Amino acid sequence: MLHLSRRGLLLAGLALPTLARADEWPSRPLKLVVPFAPGGASDQVGRMLAEALAQRLGQSMIVENRPGAGATLGADMVARSPADGYTLLYGTPGPQIINPSLMKSLPYDPANAFTPIISIIRAPNLLVVNPALAARSVAELIALAKAKPGELTFGSSGIGASSHLAGEMLKHMAGVEMTHVPFRGSGPAIQELLAGRISLLIDTLSLYSEHIKAGTLRALAVSTPGRSFLMPELPTIAETLPGFDASAFNYLAAPAGTPAAVVTRLNREINAVLAEDGFKRRLAAIGLEGIGGTPEDCAQVISTERARWRQVITAANIRPE
Repeated sequence: MLHLSRRGLLLAGLALPTLARADEWPSRPLKLVVPFAPGGASDQVGRMLAEALAQRLGQSMIVENRPGAGATLGADMVARSPADGYTLLYGTPGPQIINPSLMKSLPYDPANAFTPIISIIRAPNLLVVNPALAARSVAELIALAKAKPGELTFGSSGIGASSHLAGEMLKHMAGVEMTHVPFRGSGPAIQELLAGRISLLIDTLSLYSEHIKAGTLRALAVSTPGRSFLMPELPTIAETLPGFDASAFNYLAAPAGTPAAVVTRLNREINAVLAEDGFKRRLAAIGLEGIGGTPEDCAQVISTERARWRQVITAANIRPE
């Protein structure tokens, strides 16, 4: 016959409410923190995801925009939140991947402050040039850059932005000298490229689709390791420079210590959302590709990306504005 001590019975009794609360999650609305201002791609995908996830969880999901300091303000808010599964971070390359190498200090531990939940999307970048530039392929662009050291210019949406880092990666891997010209956002950079005042840009695919259709810009390649189903006719930069990969990675994370059962439930539900044909079409319409996978897959990508971009930032001696 099994005998339990009074202490054992007491501990068992105390555990029951905790188990019940875990089983009842979510019992109130969730908050998704997007560390950027409303209207951008991250905000758009975050709201799409929140809408779909709320339906599957049976609870509303509030999107809170918390921009500032290269996405660190929003990330810090989540890192300081209770690890109960009710506050989540829409993760972009800044908080855990780029900023640890770009900034002198962060208000949180980028490697340990968060629990990765799932990889959400890849945003393929395009390498585009002004049609007047005498380059119709990545190989021709590299040859031109080598023939005119420092004369070709690549724009970006700002120092430390993904478009800046992608250009620096191209320079580093191709062994060429090009001059970086930062702008305050992608819009001004595109206008300068259209006017022929800069030579090239590497930025989000969706920004260029209309210009490419109109023939006012020429796309040379995509930045993903393999060809994108969004523009399968285009080669990859990696076909000329093996190993090249410069595509923005977005994911979902929670504060460190979030219960495993909550992480598992969120991962399962979001994988289901990403597998829906309607959601895939909505992503493709804005130039994005869904990913999915396990929390472990997500954690591995974050770690690999952090190491890869650290090399680029160190080699180019990039410092924040």
